[in-house]
Amino acid sequence: VVEDQSAPWWASYYRRYPTLGSTVPVLRMMIQQSNCFVVVERGRAMNNMMQERALEQSGEMRAGSSFGKGQMVAADYTMNPSIQFSANDTGGITGRIGGLLGSTGRTISSLAGGLKSNEAATTLLLIDNRSGVQISSAVGSAKNFDFNLFGSGWTGSGWGSAGGYTKTPEGKVITAAFADSYNQMVKALRNYKAQTVEGGLGKGGKLKVGE
Repeated sequence: VVEDQSAPWWASYYRRYPTLGSTVPVLRMMIQQSNCFVVVERGRAMNNMMQERALEQSGEMRAGSSFGKGQMVAADYTMNPSIQFSANDTGGITGRIGGLLGSTGRTISSLAGGLKSNEAATTLLLIDNRSGVQISSAVGSAKNFDFNLFGSGWTGSGWGSAGGYTKTPEGKVITAAFADSYNQMVKALRNYKAQTVEGGLGKGGKLKVGE
């Protein structure tokens, strides 16, 4: 899962919700628990993986540690998330979804009663790493009334590492939207058929460019 923090959506998201942090942990948890994909490490923990291999190569590890070459699993796909927001009919509390941050000191229950239709919309893209072809794109959305998502769908213990995404109204809305995106993607991929291009994929295709 690769989050493009140089993209415009990230700057807006982080400015409004600095305490939530990266979306990657909650997405990885979601994917892992779905058992639809195998998640491989390509983030910061990759440094620790390489450190262990360096120790093995230096001869410091015990015999039989088995950190030899050829054991890493290739990442077949890359998933790329993004977030979009809309804030229609906010019930008079604030004209911006940024008001969900709770600067007024309201509790979750009063927010749910006052904010009427704040909504988070999310997009997930799935790219084939070998060809670079985008093989799936899915959009999801959720409103602030979806606060019962964690109570009915997932256990709190299972989402412990998701931090503010499980404990704050805005985090729950974003997570619900990503869950919707992910569900839509999985449904579409069950019926996936590889695209074909007349003239050959990556060979110019049918639409030619004049000299």
